[in-house]
Amino acid sequence: MVRDLAEMGIRSYVSEPRRRGRRAWRGQAAERDAVYGNRRRIKAERGRALLRRRGEVIERSFAHAYETGAMRRTHLRGHEKILKRLCLHIAGFNLSLVLRKLFGVGTPRGLQDLPAALARALFGAVLALRRVCAAAWAVICSSETSSDHDTPLLRAA
Repeated sequence: MVRDLAEMGIRSYVSEPRRRGRRAWRGQAAERDAVYGNRRRIKAERGRALLRRRGEVIERSFAHAYETGAMRRTHLRGHEKILKRLCLHIAGFNLSLVLRKLFGVGTPRGLQDLPAALARALFGAVLALRRVCAAAWAVICSSETSSDHDTPLLRAA
């Protein structure tokens, strides 16, 4: 896999387990160079930072799905059915991330309050507009009662 990434021109930062002994690389020079390059990169500062970020972002999401979402213990039988269940569960988790980014809420139940919040915001905007219009109307009415009509509002119009 690391060799395939190297052939595509992608620098890999793939963690690998510690192995005992030496590997036999006879006839596999390209694979050896790709693996050693990957090892060199993951030991560097940037590689360690990328692996830490992976732990924070990706692995935390899966830990949340397994622990909070009760995926640690499933009552399904068969590898294919378990993978289907996991795929649906993670899709729901990703949907909550999209909802949180778009609307500020992460669950469909949280969306239930959204129409009420929009109605409150709209009602507040209407009240503010009504106050502005009432103040403008008061200025217009007060200027009509004066005989010289030289108020700034009427001069601008």
